[in-house]
Amino acid sequence: MSAETNSHPYVVSDRNLALELVRVTEAAAVASAHWTGRGKKNDADGAAVEAMRKAFDTVAIDGTVVIGEGEMDEAPMLYIGEKVGAGGPAMDIAVDPLEGTNLCAKDMPNAITVVALAERGNFLHAPDVYMDKLIVGAGLPDDVIDLDASIGENLRNLAKARGRHIGDITLCALERERHEELIAKTREAGARVRLISDGDVAAGIAACLETSSVDIYAGSGGAPEGVLAAAAVRCMGGQMQARLMFEDDAQRERAQKMNPNKQPDRKLGLLDLASGDVLFSATGVTTGFLLKGVKRMPHRAVTHSLVMRSKSGTLRFIEGYHNYNTKTWSVS
Repeated sequence: MSAETNSHPYVVSDRNLALELVRVTEAAAVASAHWTGRGKKNDADGAAVEAMRKAFDTVAIDGTVVIGEGEMDEAPMLYIGEKVGAGGPAMDIAVDPLEGTNLCAKDMPNAITVVALAERGNFLHAPDVYMDKLIVGAGLPDDVIDLDASIGENLRNLAKARGRHIGDITLCALERERHEELIAKTREAGARVRLISDGDVAAGIAACLETSSVDIYAGSGGAPEGVLAAAAVRCMGGQMQARLMFEDDAQRERAQKMNPNKQPDRKLGLLDLASGDVLFSATGVTTGFLLKGVKRMPHRAVTHSLVMRSKSGTLRFIEGYHNYNTKTWSVS
């Protein structure tokens, strides 16, 4: 064993954490895939949560959930503040055991299971409120996007930086009434719009993939999902800006309490959302533009996952073959 390994055990152990994370998202994906197309989103989510929580018992970390299923009195497992892991380096955990519960229930594209890790204190503690988000991929000038600029200006700057005509730029957004102006202004600027019903973590990742048909993600969605997307964007070298959105003073006060000495409605850069060395894993539940879904067979399942790390910038797509008879997590 090298001197470097002896003096810095995390240097070696963190390389294995990525594969341990894949096992966690795989477990949640296979469990929730049992409910695909059955119209029962709560059952699908419950199966994912239970399987993910059980899988965390084997991960060599001293983990604290900072983005999870809600407060302790709202969620029986993976609640904010819950301790997980088998012991190891102190890590903060952000999870969405089933992003796109409706997508899974209706057997629609882009349902995924998601986990991100960072060393303690490096994730924004985001309350369950809306967050305005703007995401583009790597290889662009710094500050090519600006949340305070118009969407037309952002699209023109992106097209210029990419050396492309604006008509070849595709913006992805959630199909919501609140985005009607965003959609109209995007088309008015000459760009294309791809609308999704749910799943903005997958859409944010797609905006950073060179092989994707999405160039930019914009619009408001859940703040916890925004932190997960930021973890992925960090690993992929993309850019992201965001801002928390509040419906009342109570939401604003809660955000202030979670992040003392910070203005709750300030513009957030990528490092405000996810800093330090970040690891990220996602496994497909239903096939989408990011990952293939779980393929179920009588005694086994095949999964497709994406795992990445900000320190190395490496992205790995992993196909897993799982034997139900030897797994410790439930599939029924």
